[in-house]
Amino acid sequence: MSRRRPEGLPGELVLTDSATARRPRTLALGVVEALSDRIRDGRLAPGTKLPTEAEVMAEFGVSRTVVREALSKLQAGGLVETRHGVGTFVVGPGDASAFRIEPQQLATLRDVIAVLELRIGVETEAAGLAAQRRSEANLSAMRRAIAEFAQAVEEGRDAVAADFQLHTEIARATQNEHFAGLMATLGARIIPRARLDPAEAVDPQRQAYLRRVNAEHESIVDAIAAQDVEAARAAMRTHLANSRERRRRAVADPQ
Repeated sequence: MSRRRPEGLPGELVLTDSATARRPRTLALGVVEALSDRIRDGRLAPGTKLPTEAEVMAEFGVSRTVVREALSKLQAGGLVETRHGVGTFVVGPGDASAFRIEPQQLATLRDVIAVLELRIGVETEAAGLAAQRRSEANLSAMRRAIAEFAQAVEEGRDAVAADFQLHTEIARATQNEHFAGLMATLGARIIPRARLDPAEAVDPQRQAYLRRVNAEHESIVDAIAAQDVEAARAAMRTHLANSRERRRRAVADPQ
């Protein structure tokens, strides 16, 4: 039996049994497309607060996991921003002339390595500035992202959203809006694992790897908390270089 929303609601996603059977990634993209249309045609104006997760779930007939993935994609695309404890707000339809890294520019492992090289240059300095300038609120936001990463890993999820959130919070802690703006422009796709299907379960070997990744995150944040500029830079460089070398090995040995 088909499930349909009342007709006449623009941008509404109509779900049938076949749609319900799709993978969460497909459902999330459906939500993204519908909300993106509303942002671009002005129905959701800049500064407007998006409906709550529960309201989006009810409107589109999807799970909380799907809604969170969709919001993460909208944030990565620079269409919305999330303010902790307040909600998610529309930023705008985006500027077609602005610098961005499109999905097709991350199509291969070599593309991912190129972006990691960019990140090493930018985020190493961001970590140093964050160590100089961070506030207690910044530290709390970083630690919250680390905790969310750990929870996702223990639940068998890949933690891409929490990973990107941590790097965004470090950029914010520089107190230089251009670092945070660049991270928002680049979006969550710069996390190498974002190329993988998040619907896939994380196996024990990958779970162990992600725990090591989060230990590297903790080292970065510990150095920032201690206001140790050089240690923060070194920890960030090591973290991103480890990810780059992992991808380089994959290119050298695709099997």
